[in-house]
Amino acid sequence: MNAADLAKNDLNLLISLQILIQEQSVSKAAERLHITQPAMSKTLSRLRQLFDDPLFTRSSHGMRPTPRTQELTLELNGVLARIQELVSGREFEPATFRGEMNLALSEYIGLSLLPVLIPRLSDLAPGLSVRVISRAEKQLEQLASGQLDFVIHAQRRQYTSDYRVANLGVGATALLARANHPLSRSDFAPEQLSEYPYIRLYVPDLEQVEIQGKADIMVQLAESGRGSLEISHLLTALEVLRCTDHIMPAPAYILQNEEATRGISALPILATSPHSTHYALVAHQRTAHSAPHNWLWEQINGTIRDLRTPQSRKIRKRVAAGRANPI
Repeated sequence: MNAADLAKNDLNLLISLQILIQEQSVSKAAERLHITQPAMSKTLSRLRQLFDDPLFTRSSHGMRPTPRTQELTLELNGVLARIQELVSGREFEPATFRGEMNLALSEYIGLSLLPVLIPRLSDLAPGLSVRVISRAEKQLEQLASGQLDFVIHAQRRQYTSDYRVANLGVGATALLARANHPLSRSDFAPEQLSEYPYIRLYVPDLEQVEIQGKADIMVQLAESGRGSLEISHLLTALEVLRCTDHIMPAPAYILQNEEATRGISALPILATSPHSTHYALVAHQRTAHSAPHNWLWEQINGTIRDLRTPQSRKIRKRVAAGRANPI
């Protein structure tokens, strides 16, 4: 396409041609366009010059289209419809959409969310491919650059106006250990925590995360002389817990997945020193007017609303730290 040649032409002439074809009358076309008949005649003259063809000839039955006009008629409606879609945006139809979205979230969030979200998306938008990234640094920068479309993470202390943020709820923190861990009794002293190694789940951009509640036990763990393991793979971390005396601070809601947390229980210590974390869905404002992005934003929010239900009595007993929202 030669943009310079295209710029020389007034695309409004195509709209005038479409109406002339429909009305086959200069006066009726002028009425529809709210212009005078002389102005419409001048427009027809410009169209004849543009297409190097009379376009219409006079007959006893009025204006008759030339073969060139009949040829243009076959293409004109489609061209104008595509221009309209380009300007106003095509109506989004999930069932026919084809594309990929990049979503960053930690594995411990994905364990609860993805088994519910992905079947929902597969049913409603089978052509949508979701690429999940469990370890992503500088997430807000990646949203701004377009490397990521959405992030679900522990809420940051602050966001600039460049981002749209949906609060997904609050999750209590539990201190997890294997069943029958030496600290599983309720009368142990907090100081005993330092006698055991601990597992630290990877949290991207940890220095920006806002954590609610007392931090003394977490500080005690971090400053203990025992070794630690930092890992981003939740299922591997849980397997290590089952086989060792390690302890692990983690979102309490993962205990809802009884299969994954088989043989794992929550220690009672955090009941007297509660911690909680706010979670957020974040996207960059560059996607605010994208119909596919807005649709997926609503699907994620809706799925999490569905997950946020009262916990069973069994789960509450396992989570000594209190009520645990799914996210």
